[in-house]
Amino acid sequence: MSRMNEPDRAYDIVLFGATGFVGELTAEYLAAHAPEGLRWAIAGRSTEKLERLRERLGGAPGVLRADVTDPDSVGELARQARVVASTVGPYITYGEDLVAACADAGTDYLDLTGEPEFVDLMYVRHDARARETGARLVHACGFDSIPHDLGAWFTVQQLPEDVPLRVEGFVRSRAMFSGGTFASALGQFARGRHMLAAARERRHHEPRLMGRRVEAPLGAPRFAKEVGAWALPLPTIDAQVVQRSARALARYGPDFRYRHYAAVERLPVALGGVAGVSALFAAAQLPPARRWLSDRIKPGEGPSAERRAKSWFSVRFVGEGGGRRVFTEVSGGDPGYGETAKMLAESALSLALDDLPKTSGQVTPVVAMGDALLERLSAAGITFRVAAVR
Repeated sequence: MSRMNEPDRAYDIVLFGATGFVGELTAEYLAAHAPEGLRWAIAGRSTEKLERLRERLGGAPGVLRADVTDPDSVGELARQARVVASTVGPYITYGEDLVAACADAGTDYLDLTGEPEFVDLMYVRHDARARETGARLVHACGFDSIPHDLGAWFTVQQLPEDVPLRVEGFVRSRAMFSGGTFASALGQFARGRHMLAAARERRHHEPRLMGRRVEAPLGAPRFAKEVGAWALPLPTIDAQVVQRSARALARYGPDFRYRHYAAVERLPVALGGVAGVSALFAAAQLPPARRWLSDRIKPGEGPSAERRAKSWFSVRFVGEGGGRRVFTEVSGGDPGYGETAKMLAESALSLALDDLPKTSGQVTPVVAMGDALLERLSAAGITFRVAAVR
């Protein structure tokens, strides 16, 4: 059932931050794949840059000026759209006014954040209002965390119902990151205490889960024979998103556990990766070092089209329950940019066009869009497959 052209809003979808690195890729994807009759617009603070982008896109989208330093412009953007997709990060610095405006206006909101502090604070501050207005606030709609959230959901559906389930995800990728992603990571490393405080505050506000148990423990480094690689625990937002989907949906069973790992084939590479992340974390605690690192790759910069074409990702899942063991995989091309733009654009199209379960407030991609988004991404070239069943 199409929901296009509802009379109370000027646009079905507005892409905010369209002239940034990932924003332009997302705008190009929408221009190539938006169905006929979709009313969509690109938005940002520079009308001149937006007009140049619209010309490159063939003149299809509308143009809206909005600036995160001007709350009135952000509020007007939210009131004109049915769905707003934002690429403007770091979200902890630039994101809240738009989330608040969408929650207040009953506008669906999507972003690419991988920042746990931001997601937790937005739940505490804006989930209740979004539930009142019917807005769906869906964070982490890129490589953080759609392959992991939808991949775990896809795996669970291959397992028996109403039994305890255990799922582990193992991430491999070959890719470069952009300046915006690097700035966001540095910001998170520097805000460890704030992140823990936001998580505690969220726990005080979240309702207790009754009659079911859902866990996402960090796990320990080990050699995982299931995937033939060293498994290093990944303390990213992805496991939190999977856990929240499992809390919301009974299909994950009465007792669900998820663990999330990076899969590295050679032990020296694994040890080097741990050392590198540790060094980056330590440097991020020192303002002079953080500024120096920030200057190495500026926001708005990113890998070339040639480099992106050689990039790829694979997330392998091992699921067990009810005497059944299943091996699944989600895979695709350049995870940080090409596929992330595709995931964000298809998520926006799904919220705007698909007949979805009725939800509101802060919800995960699986809870908001589930199988509809899985089908969209499969049709768009991201692979979801069952590799083996035992």
